[in-house]
Order: sequence, then structure tokens, then C-alpha cells
Amino acid sequence: MIKHTRIDRMILSLNSIFLCLAVLVVLVPLVYVVIASFMDPTVLLNKGLSFNISDWSLEGYKRILSDDAMVRGFLNAILYSVGFSVITVVVSVFAAFPLSVQGFVGKNVFMTLFLITMFFSGGLIPTYLVVKDLGMLNTIWAILLPGAVNVWNIILARTYFKGIPHELHEAAKVDGASDLLIFFKIVLPLSKPIIFVLALYAFVGQWNSYFDAMIYLEDPNLHPLQLVLRSILIQNQAEPGMISDQLAMAELAKVSEMIKYSAIVISSLPLIVMYPFFQKYFEKGVMVGSLK
Repeated sequence: MIKHTRIDRMILSLNSIFLCLAVLVVLVPLVYVVIASFMDPTVLLNKGLSFNISDWSLEGYKRILSDDAMVRGFLNAILYSVGFSVITVVVSVFAAFPLSVQGFVGKNVFMTLFLITMFFSGGLIPTYLVVKDLGMLNTIWAILLPGAVNVWNIILARTYFKGIPHELHEAAKVDGASDLLIFFKIVLPLSKPIIFVLALYAFVGQWNSYFDAMIYLEDPNLHPLQLVLRSILIQNQAEPGMISDQLAMAELAKVSEMIKYSAIVISSLPLIVMYPFFQKYFEKGVMVGSLK
């Protein structure tokens, strides 16, 4: 058993207090939103949170799930997030592997070119013009392709690949394996942690994104969930000067409050469900890929 000094016990106690506060900071808003999503909006507005089941209601979820635009946006968001994750991971690992191989001619030049794009970009208008000239406006490719090459992901993957013992490459080459065979038979099977990390980064980033869809997609049938939620919340927030009937304005406020919390829970649910399955890969991939 490890014996701790008084200073050690003090530091451990402070760490425990800090971690408890950090958990509360994260947990309290989450619990508030989940409970509020099940509550009757009148009770929530007048009394606040209530743990009385009679004050709860599923009306918010019924309104959202019965909306065709909401369901379609949810499916579009899954399609965009999964597709973007696959493309990003494939591009990242294929770009990172040559940059990690010893003796690859010109890898420093390529790496410099990649790094320049991290600090300098064309900006919104040139990017929009490129997407337009390529004929990708109002298509799913406007969401999937422009951000598929992520230099930070390439750096993470390259650093991870460098941590794989070079002797494995040499042994495979002695047996007659090509670089492509080494990549698929040796490197990829050993790189599950970093692949899952890159996929998680890409999925979460695309799932929470709405700006690109707002810029590039005009067809409402192509809008992802986040853009649909934005439209729903804005439509349910009426300007006081536009409504003469105070009862109608109060009803709109109740509907807006009801939809807001239910929408937050529904939009966050896939990430909450997915993260426990990725956690073990996430921790290992981040540590190895960033520190080695």
C-alpha cells in the first residue's frame, strides 16, 4: 500500500474537489435539459423544474418526431456525418502513411505545403466560388468534399504511424511485400485506435455543423438536422410587434420552449450513445498520436 505524505493527501483532496466541480458543471446543465424536455412548458415557465410526473409531458417529442422535416434532417445528418467521416479517414490515412515512411522523397515538401494550409486559407467567398464552379452547389458533395482534407488529422495519423516499429516494415519487405501490402496488412490492423479517433472527430464536427449547409444547400430536402433545428427555433420565436394577440404570443413562447429542449436531447442522443463504444480507442489514439 502506498503511503502518502500530508502534502500528497492535500493535493489528492484538491484534485478530487476539482474533478467533482468539473463533473457538476457538465452534469447539471445536462440533467436540466433532459428533465425540461419532458416537462409541460407552462409548468416549466411558471415553476421551473418539477420532479412530479403529473407535470411531465411528451408533447415536445411528439411535435418534433411528427415533423417530416425533422425526420428527414435527422437522416440527412447521419448520411453527411457518416459519409464525411469515411472520406476524411480514408484521405487522412492515405496521406499520412507516405509521410511516415523513411526514405520517402519529398515528404518534407509535402508536409510544408500541408502546414501552410493550416494557417492560410482562401476564405469564404473563394471557397464558395470553387464549390460553385465545380457544380457542387445544392448537392451532398458540397458538404462532404470541401472539408475532407484535415491537416491536423493527417499529422495525428502520421505521428501514430511513426510509432509502429520500423522492423515490421523491414521484415515484410524481406518477405517480398510491397508498400501497399504493408499498409493494408500491417499498418491498418495496428492503427484501429487512431482510425476511430479520426472518425469520431469527423463525425462530431460534421454532426454539429450547419453553416456549410446554410451556404451551399438551397433545397430544404437536403438540409441536415442542425439546420432544421435552427429553422424551427427561429420560426417559433415571434417578434412582439408582429403579434397583437397576447395569448397567441404566449402560446408561441410555450411551443418554442417545448421544442427547444426536446430538440437538444434528440440532436445530442447519437453522440451520447456512440461515445461509450469509442472511448477505449479515443483515449489510446489521442495519447499515442499526439505524444509519441
